[in-house]
Amino acid sequence: MEQIALWKSTPKEITMYNCATDIVLDGPKNAEIQATIYKCYDYIHEYRKILCAISGGYDSDIVLDLVIRCGGKEKTDFVFYDTGLEYDATKNHIAYLESVYGVKIRSIEPKKHIPTCVREYGVPFWSKYVSDMVYRLQRHNFQWEDGSVEELLEKYPHCKSSLRWWCNEWGDKSRFNICYTPGLKEFIQRFPPPRISAMCCEKTKKDPAHMLEDSGDYGLAITGVRKLEGGKRSTTYKSCFDQDFFRLSRFRPIFWWGDREKEIYRKHYGIVRSDCYEVWGMDRTGCAGCPFGKEFDEELKRVQIFEPKRYQAMLTVFGESYDYTRKFLEFREKMKIKEKPKDNRQTRIEGV
Repeated sequence: MEQIALWKSTPKEITMYNCATDIVLDGPKNAEIQATIYKCYDYIHEYRKILCAISGGYDSDIVLDLVIRCGGKEKTDFVFYDTGLEYDATKNHIAYLESVYGVKIRSIEPKKHIPTCVREYGVPFWSKYVSDMVYRLQRHNFQWEDGSVEELLEKYPHCKSSLRWWCNEWGDKSRFNICYTPGLKEFIQRFPPPRISAMCCEKTKKDPAHMLEDSGDYGLAITGVRKLEGGKRSTTYKSCFDQDFFRLSRFRPIFWWGDREKEIYRKHYGIVRSDCYEVWGMDRTGCAGCPFGKEFDEELKRVQIFEPKRYQAMLTVFGESYDYTRKFLEFREKMKIKEKPKDNRQTRIEGV
């Protein structure tokens, strides 16, 4: 059995076993984690070449460890999508992971970095979906007026889906209606938004990922998406695996994991997260200062202390979005509008 010696910060060595059962017996005594190991082992050994995205966050740390423990080191290309606005702590952690696991994590540069995307398309606001809807309406010079979808389509004939969002036409309690974010429509009508767009996500992460995935070099793509994390990504998928016999299959190993499983796995294998978690005290990370995180003010306070140069860059790039978001939160507070509780409970579908 091959032994991969890890740094002293990760005390549990990786043993390359000949079957998944041996990995399970050596792993955490948790049914969800054990089921994941069996699936991960099977998929890794089924495909010739694998693509695995690494972000430097907690979830991707676990996925990287899983893939290597299940025998995927030699057949997997690990990639990091550099958005052009990354924490030094994140890049240092990527270098740490390379050294610890003995792998190369290739940095993928987009055609347009985040600052360029914001200048050309607008700032992200509230969520990817909300930003996308506002962006579509702004492209048609929408005046934030009331009316039925039919009436508004006569004036704005090429943006039906975004008008349905604006008019709450996606069905009762649908997350695709603007009323899913209480007070947003009233706020926008009173305070029209600056240029809004989620194109920074599209151009710096999705487009580079699609280029690699469509290259034909890989049979399986692995990511650290979880159902419990919420957001557009997690609601797009219904299971942890999508099989495609003709192109690229997709596997999300920890899709069904909760925070408990993550902690059990981390403690069992001694996984060390980036300084964003271990030193700064952040609960989660993403693109530096992303306005989609409603707690961005808390993040800004930490960044100002630990990476002051990055703090100034974040204010320059996202400052308009921060101001508009704060204004929206103040508006809701003044109008006594409360956020609807979101149901992020996991729904387990057997057999996937």
